[in-house]
Amino acid sequence: MSRSRLTPEREAELFDAVLDLLREVGYDSLTMDAVAARTRASKATLYRQWHNKPELVTAALRHHSGPGADRVDTGSLRGDFQEMMLRVDDCQLEKDSALMRGLTLAVNTNPDLLRVLQEKLIEPEQNELRVVIDRAVARGEVRTDNPAREFVPHMLFGAFFALQMIEDRVPNRDFLTRYIDAVVLPALEAR
Repeated sequence: MSRSRLTPEREAELFDAVLDLLREVGYDSLTMDAVAARTRASKATLYRQWHNKPELVTAALRHHSGPGADRVDTGSLRGDFQEMMLRVDDCQLEKDSALMRGLTLAVNTNPDLLRVLQEKLIEPEQNELRVVIDRAVARGEVRTDNPAREFVPHMLFGAFFALQMIEDRVPNRDFLTRYIDAVVLPALEAR
């Protein structure tokens, strides 16, 4: 899958359009035709770069997820989590929450989307979180045998959905910081 023909600026423009369309019409109504029309690109170019809609959507999500968690190293687990929270603002969290709600519905009827999201977005993000947790273990902040280690991605992803279901509001940085301090770090018995 060669992307050599698109400049980083052009690729970013395409990804912005994909995410805007996802927010506007949802995954099921998003088409390669609509992306092509919105970005004045040919469908052939889109299919050459990304073989199908799930790959394009996942690439757009990955592009906008920013630098990986594994690149954060403040010297403490709490500091690493705080630094990750500083990378997004409340407005972006609201947009991301809307996208995730829509995609959660879409994966129920689109197994190809689920497979690509797991492979290209979820698994890499889980691996990046694992690096952060493993560094905390190496520093002696978290015990090697702590069973909560494997559930950190579940706790963090779950915070997005639980708050919306329970309180009908989207998470913001303040909520996520308090959640990490009250739930994630204690579960890890982080020192």
